[in-house]
Amino acid sequence: MRFSRPRRDPVEVNLTPLIDVVFLLLIFFMVSTTFETRQALELELPESTSGVAAEVSPVTVVITATGLYRLGERELSPAELPGALAAEAEQAREHGLVVEADGRASHASVVRVLDQAGQQGIQRVRIATTESRSSETTSPQAETP
Repeated sequence: MRFSRPRRDPVEVNLTPLIDVVFLLLIFFMVSTTFETRQALELELPESTSGVAAEVSPVTVVITATGLYRLGERELSPAELPGALAAEAEQAREHGLVVEADGRASHASVVRVLDQAGQQGIQRVRIATTESRSSETTSPQAETP
């Protein structure tokens, strides 16, 4: 005797809800993620009308109004500056060094960085400035000495 088998529908996995959930998660993480390249410092850069825009350098020394230095994410005292700059000297010789000095920083602090750069053989040193306030926009500029 022959029994008839019940017909089964083919099993299908519906991927539409899975794709919807993945896109929602992607959008959530894109919106909620913050992109910070470095910590913000309250710097008042000097103004310049003859500066030209420069590419971003991987080696940047920031001089605060109080005379402290920042190289990358490290805060440095004046005594620590030579050793820290020596560690970054090879990259600075290749790509250049940018000095971002606060407008209220002492001249001696800036000269100390320039002197250390000269001792390390770094020849491409740029000083970051902003456009003169008479212009419509204010964007970072760099002068090549």
